[in-house]
Amino acid sequence: MTLINQVSEAVYYPNERDLTASGMAQAQLHERAAEATREHFGNQVFVRAVVEVSNFCRQNCVYCGMRRDNRALARFRARTDQIAAMLLEHTPASVTDINIQAGEDPVAVREVVLPLIKVLRRETKLGISVCLGTLAPDLYDQLHRAGAAIYIMKFECGDAAEFLRFEAPGTLAERERHIHLLAQSGWFVSSGFISGLPGQTPRHWLGNLELAASLPLSGCSVSPFIPGEDTPLREFPAASGEWTFNCIAAMRLMRPSWVIPAVSALNLAAKDGYRHGLRSGANLVTINLTPDELRGDYVIYKRDRFIMTEERVLEAMAVEGLEPSRQGLADFYTCGAAPVAA
Repeated sequence: MTLINQVSEAVYYPNERDLTASGMAQAQLHERAAEATREHFGNQVFVRAVVEVSNFCRQNCVYCGMRRDNRALARFRARTDQIAAMLLEHTPASVTDINIQAGEDPVAVREVVLPLIKVLRRETKLGISVCLGTLAPDLYDQLHRAGAAIYIMKFECGDAAEFLRFEAPGTLAERERHIHLLAQSGWFVSSGFISGLPGQTPRHWLGNLELAASLPLSGCSVSPFIPGEDTPLREFPAASGEWTFNCIAAMRLMRPSWVIPAVSALNLAAKDGYRHGLRSGANLVTINLTPDELRGDYVIYKRDRFIMTEERVLEAMAVEGLEPSRQGLADFYTCGAAPVAA
C-alpha cells in the first residue's frame, strides 16, 4: 500500500462538533483514534531526533520568534563538524531517524545541511528528514540526492486570507505548489498546521484538515498556538490543548495510515500534553539533540521550551503502553511495512 494520496482510505470526515467535543464525546473520539492507530501501527511509535542548525530566517511569520524582524534574537548557524560529531557519538540507541531543521536560510542549507547529510549517509543508517522551508527546486534536488528522504513543509494555516494575515511564508498557493513539487520529485512529504491562532474558529480548523487531506502527504502534525515573547502575537492566549487533541484525533480517523507527530508544544498547552497527544492518535516522537549553547536561541515561540529528552520521550511512551519501533521512519515510508517492535 502506498502512503501517498491515500484518498481512498478515508471512511471518516470530521465536523465542527468533533473538533470541539468534550466529556464523553471527546473520550469516544480519542479512543476511536487510538484504535485506528493500533490497527495500522500496533503499539509501535517511531522515534526520531531533531537538530536545529540555524535560526536565521528570511520569513516574517507573526507567530514565530525567529521572524526576520526580531532584532533582539542572537542569530547562529551551527558548524557541520560540531553537529556531525555530536550525532555520530551521542545519538540515543532508540533513535532511527534524524530531522535537520532550520529557519528559512538557504545559506545554512548549502553550508551546513548538505555536508551534514552526506556525513550521516556515509557513516550511519539513520533515516534523514529535513524541515527547511520553501527553497529553489535545485536545492531540493541536491538535498534529495545527498540522502534525505522526507521533507517537512508545513502549510500552517489552510485559509489564504488568514495565511496572509499571519504573514506565513510566501502565499498559501505557493506553499501548496512546493508540496506538490516535492512529492512529484520523489520526496515523502509531511506537513502541519497550527491550531488556535488568534481569531480562528472551528471552521478554520476544518479548512486545515480539508487542505491536508487534499495534499500528497505521508503525514501531518498539529501544533497548538503558543504566544511568542518576541512576536506581534505575544499578548494573545495560547490555544486550547483539548481542541488540539481533537484535531489530532480527527486527522488520525481521516487518514489512518499517516504518521502523526506528538509535538513538544503539547506540553505547554496542557498538563501531560505529550502523553495526551499519543493517546489521541500521534505515533511519532522526537528527541531534541540541539546543543545546549544553540538551543536557547532557536525560539519558535518562547525560550522556556519543553525539551523532549530521550528519558521524557520513553517515559511518556511507556506510561501509554507504547514501544519504540526498530524500523526507521524513512524505511517505513519506502517499504510501506508495519513498524518493528524493539
